[in-house]
This record gives sequence, C-alpha cells and structure tokens, in this order.
Amino acid sequence: MADQLQPMVTDWTRALAVVAHPDDLEFGAAGAIAAWTAAGKEVAYLLLTRGEAGIDGMAPEEAAKVREAEQRVSAEIVGVSEVEFLDHRDGVIEYGPGLRRDIAHAIRRHRPELIVGFNHHDTFPGGKRNSPDHRHTGLALLDAIGDAGNRWIFPEPGLEPWGGVKYVAVAQSPQPTHAVDITDTLDLAIASIEAHAAYLEGIGIKDIRGPFTSIANGMGERFGNVPAITLELIVR
Repeated sequence: MADQLQPMVTDWTRALAVVAHPDDLEFGAAGAIAAWTAAGKEVAYLLLTRGEAGIDGMAPEEAAKVREAEQRVSAEIVGVSEVEFLDHRDGVIEYGPGLRRDIAHAIRRHRPELIVGFNHHDTFPGGKRNSPDHRHTGLALLDAIGDAGNRWIFPEPGLEPWGGVKYVAVAQSPQPTHAVDITDTLDLAIASIEAHAAYLEGIGIKDIRGPFTSIANGMGERFGNVPAITLELIVR
C-alpha cells in the first residue's frame, strides 16, 4: 500500500503561483487555491507566457488575447484577483539568467512565504513526458527563489531582497508528498478549468467535469479517499 500523503502546511499568509501557461494552474492546483483563498490566504499568479501557441486553429496574436482574458476570469473564480503576465514566448521558454531574473524580481515584488509551481520533473504522474516549457520554468523558479534573497544577484532599484519563502508546492508532480482536500471547492476547480473555453474547444475537450472529478478522486486515494489536489512540498 502506498504511503499516505500529509496535509498541506498552513503556516503561511501570502503565496505566489508561477507557471508557464494559462490553464497550468487550473489543471494542477486551482482546487487547492480556492480552498486557501476561502480560508483568507492571499494568492497571486505570475504567468510567463500568454499561451499563444496553444490553439492550433487560432493565430498566436489572437490566442494571446483570448487566453489572457480566460485566465483572468478563471483566477477570479478561485478568489485570485492579481494576475501578472510576462512576455516569454510560448513553447520556447529557455532556462537561463534572464528567466531567473524575471522570476526573482516577481518574488521580490510579491514577497510570498509559499511558492506554487508546476511539475519540473521529466515526466508527469503516469509516465508521460513533460514539456520543455514546464521543465525550464520549474527549474528556473526553484533557482530564482535563492536569487531573490541575494541583493547582489539581479539587483533592481526599488526592489529589496526577499528571503522569506518557506515552502514550494509543486503541482502535477510525480513525487507528491502532501495534499489538499477539495471536497468543498471541487465545483470551483471545475469552473476555473471551464473558463478556458476557447482552449478546451481548441484541443477537443467537451467535458471536463467527469475526467477531472475522477482525477481528483484518484489523487485522494492516499489522502482519506476524498477529492484532493496533490503537491510535492519542498521545505526551504
């Protein structure tokens, strides 16, 4: 029998979620985020791209506008009002100093105790190969947390160092350690995914409630058999 997952830590006030694309958080963590904001936690989103390469039948310039708008609506559903976009190119995010700098500066601006990221490992749960954007973003995020606390790395006038990150919670990790009960926020999680209507239509998904409910129930098999979001928790 697989080891049971631990309840997600709660000794934090502010979180910053950093991912590559619109919809990454919805498929990976929105149910947990809805539970956190309902409990009075502050959560902000930072997206490195606008997901402009994500819809085959829509030109990137139009897709960027559509997907940004859908992401903002989706975030509001789970209690997140602050959504920031950077201008990295969808599909070709490269790990390097520039990416670390952009994320480090965002961490200094938001000053979170919890960072929420997306799977940086080579594979997803189940063994499917992870994308370069996800891997590069996740690895740069882990490194940028240390960068943000060092005033001599990526200095920027008006931005003081921030070394207050206590935890990193990695969504969609193949190595989960903790979980969040989303019994009360399952409907919000599903609605947040459904807000990405153009994207779902573009990739041929007509029903998300059934598949996502099944996934959440599967995640909860190691957490008291309740619908759950699993996370890999890294303690700083």
